[in-house]
Parts: sequence; C-alpha cells; structure tokens
Amino acid sequence: MRRIRAAAVGAVTLSFALTVAACGGGSSGTEGSNEQPKTLTYWASNQGANLEVDKKVLQPELDKFEKQTGIEVKLEVVPWGDLLNRILTATTSGQGPDVLNIGNTWSASLQASGALLPWDAKNFEAIGGRDRFVESALGSTGVQGQDPAAVPLYSMAYALYYNKKMFADAGIEKPPATWQELAETGKRLSKDGKWGLGAEGSNLSNNIHQVFVLAKQHGADFFTPEGKADFTSDGAVAAVKQYVDLMAEEEIVAPGNAEYAQNQSLSDFAKDKTAMVLWQTASATFASQGMNEDEWGVAPAPVQSGAPGPGKATNSMVAGINMAVFKNTKNIDGAKKFVNFMTSDEEQVILNKAYGSIPPVKTAQQDPAFSAPALAVLRDTLATSATALPQVPEESQFETVVGTAVKELFADAAAGRAVTTESVRAGLEKAQQQMPKK
Repeated sequence: MRRIRAAAVGAVTLSFALTVAACGGGSSGTEGSNEQPKTLTYWASNQGANLEVDKKVLQPELDKFEKQTGIEVKLEVVPWGDLLNRILTATTSGQGPDVLNIGNTWSASLQASGALLPWDAKNFEAIGGRDRFVESALGSTGVQGQDPAAVPLYSMAYALYYNKKMFADAGIEKPPATWQELAETGKRLSKDGKWGLGAEGSNLSNNIHQVFVLAKQHGADFFTPEGKADFTSDGAVAAVKQYVDLMAEEEIVAPGNAEYAQNQSLSDFAKDKTAMVLWQTASATFASQGMNEDEWGVAPAPVQSGAPGPGKATNSMVAGINMAVFKNTKNIDGAKKFVNFMTSDEEQVILNKAYGSIPPVKTAQQDPAFSAPALAVLRDTLATSATALPQVPEESQFETVVGTAVKELFADAAAGRAVTTESVRAGLEKAQQQMPKK
C-alpha cells in the first residue's frame, strides 16, 4: 500500500543528511527531560486510505490515553511522500515531535543519526519487556548488536493474491507455490488482453523487496556480514534476472507495468486485468476499489521449491511500521507511557484491525481477528519465513540505487531489449559504484 513506495522517498537526501544529523540538535544528551509533562506531539504515518481516515482511527485512541494519563497528544498525520524528509529536518534542527512513526526499513539509517532514543533493557521494561514482541519484527528496529532505535507498531508481510474467478475460468484449481508453477500458471492466464501477474517496475521499494527475497532464495545477500555492499554476487544477479524475466522471458507481466510506481498493479487486479499480484497487506486497498473478499484469495509468496521457511525458503521481507522517540523530547516519561499504550494488547488489536495489518505483539496476534484466512497467511509468514532487510546505515541508498537498476532493466524488457546475465551484472555494478565508500 502507500507505505511500500515511501521507503525510497528522500533516500538520496538521507545519505547526505546523516552526517549532519549525528551532530544536530536531535542527538544531544542521552535521554530527554520532563519539562512539559502534560503534552506530547505525535507524527503518525498515513496508513489509511487518506489522512482523514487515520485521524478517525487514531483520535479516539489518543483521547483514551489522555483520559488515562492526563497527557494530551497533539496528532499530525504525515503523508508518506513527506515523512522521511520531515524526520531528517527534525534530526538536524532538533525541532521535531516527541514520538513518531518510521518505516521499519529506515531504522538503521535513522539510528545512525543519533537522534532517536535507544530502546535498552530499561526502556523496554517500561513497555512490558522485549519478549512481548515477535522476533522477526524486532529484526527491523536497528543494527544487530545495538539497542533498537524503535519499537514495532504494525507488521506486514508479502503474499500472493489471486483472482478466484480468473483462476476458475482458466481451469486452475489452486494458487502456485513455486516460481516455476507461478510462471506456468501465469502463461495460462495471460491472454485476451489480460495478464497473469502484476508488477511495479518503477516502484523502487517494491523492486528491492522482491529481489531481496529472491536473493535469499538463491543463497545470497546484497551486503557482506561486515555491512559492505555486495551487489554483484552470482546469487544477487540471478535474483534480479529471475524477477525481471517475469516480463522479459516468461511474458506474464504486461510491458506497461515497467512504468508502474503508484499501486497501479493493485488497481489492475481489482479491475480483473491481472490475475495475481505479490503485495503486502492488500485487503484494505482491494476493498477501497470495490472488490469483495470472496473475489480474491491469498497464498504464501512463492519459493524455488518445497515450502516457505527460513534461509533459502524465505518468501517475504519483514514489512511494517515502527514507533520511535526523539532523544530530546521534553516529556520523556510521557513518551514512554504513550509507546506502552500504543503497544498494549488492547490497542494493538484495535489499530491493526483498523489497518489490516498484523500486531507485532505476540499476545495480540492471538486475537481471533487475525485468524481470518487473508491475515493468517501474513501472520504465519512473519512468524516462519520472513527476513528483515539489511540493517545497515546505507540501507536507504541501497533501495535507491539497486531499485533504480531493476527499474532500468524492466524498461529494457518493456522495450524488447534483451535482459541477459551480463546486462544485469552491469546494472548492479553501476549501482554498487554509487554506494558510499566504507
């Protein structure tokens, strides 16, 4: 949904801003003060169909918090297109909110700014303990080995959504479980102006999410264990080629999808133009476009063979939203109380139900609302077969340069130009050269 294309917004700016941010107003001191104990400012990310929907979801909960604690929370819902740049400005100026939402893939990059409160054992204890949270969600909260820079709030995962009627009309009885099955199924569905699979070739974040998972399935990563960019390994090259080949070789993705960047693939799916789409938490978007729940099904995203699981059977990145606190908040105790409130079992059920996401809090996940078929697939994926994107400070630049390389390869495929192993490797070599030197 909207958050999928926002992870790359401002990513180029981020690479230049982090050095400044690390010595900016947001990083002074180890923890904030309590000079303004009766108020908090909260920047919420746009999770609903529009900003007004978010206000209707959140304001009653903030009123509830105020009634319980006497602390007024001043809400601002920030559009995804503005959020990262707003955060960067706040880290350099020190003039930001007390509490904010961040895309979980930004965690390590923003952690490097030094502006966010580290969630050490003491701070986790103030919100009920680290063990309350699903481990995969905690994996996207900052650099491994360091105290997290944020706390998981909403969790999402990728799944394969399929059009039941189009499948039935083609005589297809079940969704594909492997990439080979997906290609074969897609070819049966790609006819009469309709296509087997939707993609978003100009959506940099989506490109990264898909090729990251495929690289895992090929036994590769885009960074070394030491955090150095490694974009041209055989596994990484094979992953990018396999993804672009869904258009270039298998011909189950429409050439026009090379230009998609703003959820057009979901619109095509809702209009019966494509039969399948790989997406994270798409049910709310389908409903907003007039699809009934009984018109589509959901299955785990494909693997190379066998069943989804850890390692080479990874079939999703860990998607989601984290909650962070600025170090220089003037209501540090209130900020922790607010995070504790928003991650409580009751609020986790309320908020994640409203947004169609999965609670990253273990006990909240047990609510029957998250056992419905569409959400159960996502919940199980997060628990067993999802992996966090690389938690390195350069992650945002990685999304930009490799996402762009994949975009350019999709453009070649759409134009009928050959996408070869050599051309893929060349594109990834160019991307690696654009990364900061360690």
